[in-house]
Order: sequence, then structure tokens, then C-alpha cells
Amino acid sequence: MSFHSFYASWFDHLNHLVRQLTAATAQDDGALLQLVHRVISHYSEFYRAKSITARSDAVSLFAAPWSSSLERSLHWVTGWRPTTVFHLIYTETGARFETHIADFLRGVHTCDLGDLSPAQLQRVSQLQCETVREENEITTELATWQEGAVELLLEGGGGGMSVEEKIRGVVSVLVKADELRMRTIWRVAEMLTPQQAAEFLIAAAELQFGVRVLGLNHDNRRGNV
Repeated sequence: MSFHSFYASWFDHLNHLVRQLTAATAQDDGALLQLVHRVISHYSEFYRAKSITARSDAVSLFAAPWSSSLERSLHWVTGWRPTTVFHLIYTETGARFETHIADFLRGVHTCDLGDLSPAQLQRVSQLQCETVREENEITTELATWQEGAVELLLEGGGGGMSVEEKIRGVVSVLVKADELRMRTIWRVAEMLTPQQAAEFLIAAAELQFGVRVLGLNHDNRRGNV
């Protein structure tokens, strides 16, 4: 199966899992946690398949023909920026806090993403700082690889390394980026209660779905011009 076909199937199943997770938010923590782990494992499956493709055809992952133009314009090293997670958390937390501010003033806890404890917010902030640092390191590593690739092309493939060998060198950068993405999802989810983790994953998936729909609609309109 090509990665393009895999992605279509994977994306459809993600929709299914998120619908299940959304319907289960009123269940007990044990059942909810199982579904949270299923969604995270589904993301893990995506990155395993992607790493296999990277080792055989890394360039195609940068081109990402299965993505819309809008999705590709937002890519960082063939995917979403890990620090996007924190913008999402803070946005969801702020919106839910405003919605339930009257409850909080009465001392009523909603136990959702708008009700993060000071300790949780501190851990999220610490992880954000770590993730920014790692993201910057990977960005620098990719820039270094790109400079080397350009030099190699200008030299006509000299210096004892072929263009194909140089292309294979970007695989480690791509894998590091995907590992950081996956690690960020896991670590954020571990900081949250099952209810909060479910809401986080639903919000992340809805953002992904929304960007895809907007991108495909844009491409379809452009193709009809």
C-alpha cells in the first residue's frame, strides 16, 4: 500500500475514533482513558508508517501529495509544529474558563480543560519551553542539511557523496521531528485527567479536520478556475 492510500484510510479511521471519543466523554475515567490511549496509539501508528516511507522515499514526505495546499503551507518538517499543541491547550483553556467563570467564582469545578490546576499549568509551561528548544534544534539541523545539499548540487555531486546519499541524510531530521510530535502528544495527555485528555485530543483532531476541509475546498475552487 502506498503512503497516500495509507493516509486516506488512517484519516478515515481517525474520524471514527474521534466520534467514539466525543460520545464517551460522559463515561467513567477508566473507559475514557482506554479510548484516549486508542487515539494516541492511532497517531503512533501513523508515525511508524511514515518512518518506513521516510527510509525509502523521504522527498515524497516533504512534497506530501496527499495533503492540500493549505496543509502543506502550514507544515514544519513534513508535519505540524509540536508547539502548536500548547497554543491549542491555552486557547481551549481560555475559552472554557470564560464559559464557566460564574461556576469558578462559586467554587464549582468543571474538571474540563478550562479547569487546569496551577500545577498542571506549570508542567504544561515547562514542557512548552523544552519543546520550543527541541523544535529550534531540529529547525537548525534541517537548515544545515539544506545548505549541504545545495553545496553538493552546485558541485555536481562531488565530495565523495552522491545526491541520493545526501537525500537519505534528511531521514534522521524527519524522524526526530516526528518523534517530538508524538512525544509532545503523549506528555501533554499524561499531565491531564482522562476528561481533559479526551477534550485535548478532540480539539486537536477537529483542528486537523477543519484545516483539511478548508484546504481541499480551496484546491477544488482553484482547480475549477
